[in-house]
Amino acid sequence: MGIRIVSTRPFSDQKPGTSGLRKKVTAFRQPHYLENFVQSIFDSIAAPKGATLVLGGDGRYYNREAIQIILKMAAANGIGRVLLGRGGILSTPAASCVIRKYQTFGGIILSASHNPGGPDGDFGIKYNTGNGGPAPEKVTEAIFARSKTIVEYRMLDAADVAFDAVGETSLGNMKVQVFDPVSDYAELMESLFDFAAIRNLLAAGDIAQPDAQTSCTEMSPLRPFPQSAGYASNVSGARFHIKFDAMHAVNGPYAKEILERRLGAPAGSVINAVPLVDFGGGHPDPNLTYAHDLVEIMYGAEAPDFGAASDGDGDRNMILGQRFFVTPSDSLAVLAANATLAPGYEQGLAGVARSMPTSAAVDRVAQALNIPCYETPTGWKFFGNLMDAGKVTLCGEESFGTGSDHVREKDGLWAVLFWLNILAARRLSVESIVREHWAKYGRNVYSRYDYEGLPTEAAQGVMQHLKNNFATLAGAQFGKYTVKYCDDFSYTDPVDGSVSTGQGVRIIFTDGSRIVFRLSGTGTEGATLRVYLEAFEADVVCHHLDAQVALADLIGIALQISELKLRTGREQPTVIT
Repeated sequence: MGIRIVSTRPFSDQKPGTSGLRKKVTAFRQPHYLENFVQSIFDSIAAPKGATLVLGGDGRYYNREAIQIILKMAAANGIGRVLLGRGGILSTPAASCVIRKYQTFGGIILSASHNPGGPDGDFGIKYNTGNGGPAPEKVTEAIFARSKTIVEYRMLDAADVAFDAVGETSLGNMKVQVFDPVSDYAELMESLFDFAAIRNLLAAGDIAQPDAQTSCTEMSPLRPFPQSAGYASNVSGARFHIKFDAMHAVNGPYAKEILERRLGAPAGSVINAVPLVDFGGGHPDPNLTYAHDLVEIMYGAEAPDFGAASDGDGDRNMILGQRFFVTPSDSLAVLAANATLAPGYEQGLAGVARSMPTSAAVDRVAQALNIPCYETPTGWKFFGNLMDAGKVTLCGEESFGTGSDHVREKDGLWAVLFWLNILAARRLSVESIVREHWAKYGRNVYSRYDYEGLPTEAAQGVMQHLKNNFATLAGAQFGKYTVKYCDDFSYTDPVDGSVSTGQGVRIIFTDGSRIVFRLSGTGTEGATLRVYLEAFEADVVCHHLDAQVALADLIGIALQISELKLRTGREQPTVIT
């Protein structure tokens, strides 16, 4: 069993995006491709000899093969111990939990998050630092720089490691400790939330439901559904029913353990619970388009009281009530407004943070609570600095990511448990809680249009066209909207002073409405152009139109000023949320 030095040549496309390196499986399976990037990580992080790393992934295709390669390279590069999730499974928030709990040097997470899986699907790898969060830009830039000059990598010549059972084995001079990927995370959740109250809610079901007799009708993103002007108590003794769609991704085992076994939800409350290498042929992105199994259930005649879904690696969430969709921006604001109802947050919040494209709903809560609110670029690493410095407790992104300082990643199942804790304390329906929130704080009507798989040059052309017209747009009138200013968002980190530029084009109107254009860094094929639309409504009344109708003027303005249809040839977005 010896160390082999393998000659290689650089690949030009190994620049990490907002959350690591993501490519097609076929790219990663090229000779030396994964090995080059892994060696670049080891060369850049300067881990001391004998250091401990955490390793695991979302179980997608190529996960197991990649783990064997990484283990042998870790042993060859002087790592002393690897904590590996059983079966190679480890959700992204659970990896952060384990890194922090056992104070490891860092961890390697294998996931392409919400991207599709399978032999022709996507794969990803990222390095998380000792705080449990994604590597900051200075680290990812160093990894990329190394990947462009690499000429060799180190590999231990050894047999594959068995990792489907808990236990410890040796790989050269390195120990591989296979652990239960669920238990540490479940214990952390039990310390943050009132499990007894949630168990009581799931058993009793006595919550106030919307009163159909006093409801008005508005269009949901899918179909007509009742909106309440009052509440009627449900005291029939029926159980409070929930559905959690794991989308055949990593959170299935976590949700089964926590929701069904520890909290007592009936068997079958968690659907699509078995992680599959191709996510059952689905797209593990928890939104109204791709989480279709859950959406059909929650918009059906016998809809459960509460529904939720998570993504490929378990860090995103979607929240639904009976025939009612909660936007991620509103979800963050509701959690902030009700945070002290959960034991882990009863002392209050140090501050909150949101990514720039996320609606300003949480800003209004922060103002009412007299706490700071930070606006950051997209990417969880920007929240990590704020949390490490004690500046924020809760944070979130409009892309279905919410989290807190309990870990340094967004956390899908954590958000679900937070909602259940609030429902258990307030005994109101999801819809009632959101409508009461709007009545108190006003409503930031919000939507996102995703144009996926665009030709890269066309998508970049849209962005450049917008930037070229900043001077012309400033002060321009579009119907009732007047442009106040335009910019390409930049951010100066209040902790370390680092500056991030080119984070998205903002068109800000005089009434506070916004249109934001941004190229996403999470795709692997072509370009994804996202258009974010937001209008604030202070007076929320029963006859409110749905978001798409309320934002119709802004949608038209966005298409006009961007020339998106002309430049991309795309008539409709791929996904609307």
